[in-house]
Amino acid sequence: MGSAGTTDSAAVAGHAVRAFADAYHREPDVTWSAPGRANLIGEHTDYNDGFVLPFAITQRTVAAAARRDDGVITVGSTLAPSTVTMRVADIAPGAVDGWAGYPLGVAWALARVRDVPAGAGADLFIHSDVPAGAGLSSSAALVVASAAALAALWGLELSTAELAKAGHRAENEIVGAPTGVMDEYASLLGQPDAAVFLDCRSLRARSVPLRLAPAGLALVLTDTGERHAHASGGYAARRASCERGAARLGVPALRDLGIADLPRAEAALDAETFRRVRHVVTEDARVEATVADLESGDLAAAGRELTASHYSMRDDYEITTRALDLAVEAALSAGALGARMTGGGFGGSTITLIAADRVPRLTAAVEAAFSAAGFGRPRVSTVTPGPGAHREA
Repeated sequence: MGSAGTTDSAAVAGHAVRAFADAYHREPDVTWSAPGRANLIGEHTDYNDGFVLPFAITQRTVAAAARRDDGVITVGSTLAPSTVTMRVADIAPGAVDGWAGYPLGVAWALARVRDVPAGAGADLFIHSDVPAGAGLSSSAALVVASAAALAALWGLELSTAELAKAGHRAENEIVGAPTGVMDEYASLLGQPDAAVFLDCRSLRARSVPLRLAPAGLALVLTDTGERHAHASGGYAARRASCERGAARLGVPALRDLGIADLPRAEAALDAETFRRVRHVVTEDARVEATVADLESGDLAAAGRELTASHYSMRDDYEITTRALDLAVEAALSAGALGARMTGGGFGGSTITLIAADRVPRLTAAVEAAFSAAGFGRPRVSTVTPGPGAHREA
């Protein structure tokens, strides 16, 4: 059992700076880092204008950058074999493929919210220890770190909302991943030992203390090893179902429905669309209930909401996998207060709320269950809610 809470931010940043110097034969002007996130509860509610409760993790993505004045941006990464070079003016939807679409998309998005200085370009280098495809929003960490570094480099004074929007537009319009805005806000606003309660319609956010250590509890991530891609059809199909359901029911977004509206929804919708709608409506209610539980100190009740969320994602939204379901079942058998899939689904990780002294039992239970099912060995690690994006140098 490892720990996701022991990342040395300075070490990750130092690696990025050295790699930048190796790639470009000069020192960066600015270095920013941004964390990945785990979502405590509130899955697929963000693009429905609903409520979410994520927290920043301590694993981070670092963007080191230096100014160019020829209108060209070059991006490299320790996770990719070669750099990608493009004129800032040529970045557009459909013009960029692969991982470089994230940082290049940010440059494109920034130019749409601010007047970027004439001829502004950049050399950019990325290093990260946020696992990709594990449901920990490595993509949001990448776009937030890139956006903050480029904004600093180009002298743009951007609000949290503008940085989040730039990252979100890059993911949606350049990469083609139909994600909501939750991940960027979690990466920007994270605080140690706290979650971020975000209203995805008003974009009002507040910190919700978790107080895990005084209660003798821990949060544990189980990375199943199954990898997903948000731009894949399953995620897009769920979003389209939600939009159809809202249109059929005559509301701007599923956020505008409550539990009392579900009988009407069932009568008006086909069975599959109704299940998608029911997940979102009940998930919004679970997020609000979890916030109330945390603020009253009832962590056992919060745990029950997590488990109910997983069953809804399994049965109504149909985005879990056998490995994710097995990880939850094993966690509950080990005495967890609650467990659920976290992230977009179709692979990735689960998050478990459990007594800290039961973590070894949880690890053994999950590993045994995966071995018996013929799955690869899962990565089980405690996770510590950490700080949001900040400048490293």
